[in-house]
Amino acid sequence: MNELIRIHPDDMVAVALQPLAAGTALEVEGISLTLTEDTPMGHKVALRAIRCGEPVIKYGFPIGEATEDIPAGGHIHTNNLRTLLAGEKDYVYHPSHPQLADKEPVTFMGYRRENGRVGIRNELWIIPTVGCVNDVAAALERKAASLVGGSVEGVYAFRHPYGCSQLGDDQENTRQVLADLCMHPNAGGVLLVGLGCENSSVAEVMKHLEGEQPRLRTMVCQDYSDEVEAGYKLIEELAAQMAKDERVPCDTRDLVIGLKCGGSDGLSGITANPTIGGFSDRLVARGGATILTEVPEMFGAETILMDRCRDEETFGKTVRLINDFKHYFEASGQPVYENPSPGNKAGGITTLEDKALGCTQKSGSAPVSDVLPYAGRVKTAGLNLLSAPGNDLVASTALAAAGAQMVLFSTGRGTPFGCPVPTIKIASNSPLAKKKANWIDFNAGRLLDGMTLPELSDDLFDLVLAVAGGAKTRAEAGGFRDLAIFKTGVTL
Repeated sequence: MNELIRIHPDDMVAVALQPLAAGTALEVEGISLTLTEDTPMGHKVALRAIRCGEPVIKYGFPIGEATEDIPAGGHIHTNNLRTLLAGEKDYVYHPSHPQLADKEPVTFMGYRRENGRVGIRNELWIIPTVGCVNDVAAALERKAASLVGGSVEGVYAFRHPYGCSQLGDDQENTRQVLADLCMHPNAGGVLLVGLGCENSSVAEVMKHLEGEQPRLRTMVCQDYSDEVEAGYKLIEELAAQMAKDERVPCDTRDLVIGLKCGGSDGLSGITANPTIGGFSDRLVARGGATILTEVPEMFGAETILMDRCRDEETFGKTVRLINDFKHYFEASGQPVYENPSPGNKAGGITTLEDKALGCTQKSGSAPVSDVLPYAGRVKTAGLNLLSAPGNDLVASTALAAAGAQMVLFSTGRGTPFGCPVPTIKIASNSPLAKKKANWIDFNAGRLLDGMTLPELSDDLFDLVLAVAGGAKTRAEAGGFRDLAIFKTGVTL
């Protein structure tokens, strides 16, 4: 295996593919180096001398500027590199007009709902309108466990702390996310549970639903002397309806897949995220939809996405997506450039530009077909951008609410969590995949062991179809299911 990799011909740095000791002599694309410091896996090494104040190029783009003179073979990280990011700015559309050749859709076995949408699971979801009834929902989940079997693939209560003491858009976002989940095709039945005195009542959430909802039941706990018994009767009705459901042939035009990364390292943008990007292109070419979110993790790479917008209108939406999120940071008195977590930095990611250029690899090369607000739902095939923060569970929940039946989640550090829909964990490196086999579903680190990127993307495409057809992810097998709503306003 090579010790270093240069991602782009213009790069001034290479990335260590394994831990390297000071004094090690190396050669990268004809450049001879001797490392001046110990360099952990995923971290950057200078390919030539870099002057203080000079922009540092990685992925073919600046990831910051040097804060001191760095010798060839020097370790580049938070000690000698700082961001170049600033606040809101003007952008100019330079369309690149990317094109993907159409390919024939591929079939999988899914659940086609009455409205024509397709689910990849047939689960019964219990959704509280307010945190006050979380324990009621949990009690109903426990009581209904005996109903699981056959076509009823699971019963899940999604606890959250919101639904009351909220105002304005913050409250509306909560209502819309809950309504989105009530309409999700992975749910063969939904029980919406309210308290009766909250702001986001059952009646208010119902106003955000679209069309008839034959698979939805509602209950207001204050209306019953025994809310658990009353709720269980409604769940039995839903389970009886779901027992008649069967998987039928569906195809990739019915798939909506969310793209997410978290606990990233310096290899995420080299192995796992490009593998996901290759998958995204394959699905889009076959008529499906993918969703890229984590808007703060686009800062520094946003122009790449803007230039891939299919038209001026979509470009304008993308500009607003970026600048609105920067304004959200600034209005809270926070810098727009503070994003890489301690784990990211330990894994070799230094600045937000460094993280963003790796993160956006998940989008592949498809045109941007639409831009969605937070709590918006996908209506257009192709690559969609969604407004949501980088927080793993908040962003993954937003992807599910937008209509994703599944989320692809790349990671270099590892994480066990699962969101409301099946979550495929994709390791950026083989040591993580081996160590945390109970978390990881797919090892993209095989790219460094001899596999090609097209081969990995093909393998991932096959895994997605298998999971869509019923194969369980590690998070599902572990029973990991959580929900988190984006809180943006005051709490009364």
